[in-house]
Amino acid sequence: MTRPVKYSDDFFKSLNALTGIPIRKIQAYAKENNPFNILEHPMVVEPTDKQLEKISKLNEFIASYSVLRMEEDQKRIKFASPDDSGQYFLSLLGGMRDRERFMVAFLDNSNSIIETRTVSEGTVNMAIVHPRDILKIAIANDCTSLILSHNHPGGSINPSMEDKALTQRIVDIFHPLNIKVLDHIIVGGTKFSSMAENGYLPNGPQGKAKYDPIQLNGEANEPNEDYEFGEEPDL
Repeated sequence: MTRPVKYSDDFFKSLNALTGIPIRKIQAYAKENNPFNILEHPMVVEPTDKQLEKISKLNEFIASYSVLRMEEDQKRIKFASPDDSGQYFLSLLGGMRDRERFMVAFLDNSNSIIETRTVSEGTVNMAIVHPRDILKIAIANDCTSLILSHNHPGGSINPSMEDKALTQRIVDIFHPLNIKVLDHIIVGGTKFSSMAENGYLPNGPQGKAKYDPIQLNGEANEPNEDYEFGEEPDL
């Protein structure tokens, strides 16, 4: 005979609060049976009309949540390559030529987006990035990795020295937390480049985490119209 699974007191209290079934009654049933039967077959505990109504509403909520979660999972954007993330951020930043915007995609362990957030928006040639803001959002989302991205209003997709330094600072902050920086996408006009694809992404931390604001100043060079995604930029 299979021994019933042991459930915590908090579980019984929660089931009591949601259904109105007395805790002792739930515990007595759970000694030999699966307590989830109370939701699937409520008559096993002989509920009152009020308790039966609560169980019915709880089941409706669980069913609706399951369906909505399935639909949401199917709609979630998942990155499988630098091209995927590049095309994604190009759609968000490609038309922005009047100011510099810095964005971060926070990902789960399947590289699916939990949330994408604009963390800084500046002028045509400058933006201030606050690492503490990125850290706060990452922790709130319980993410396992992130992808950075910002645009160059002048059209260049070459990473500047400031872009590389900022990326290193973010790696220094998140490496001790086991949160990976997967890429930094640079968007310029209708093109993009991937620092990971082109060998510019830091392999690991170089120093202690620093949380002072980081200023991005302009672009690496004049726009390089001949540079295509996947080619080595000429810096």
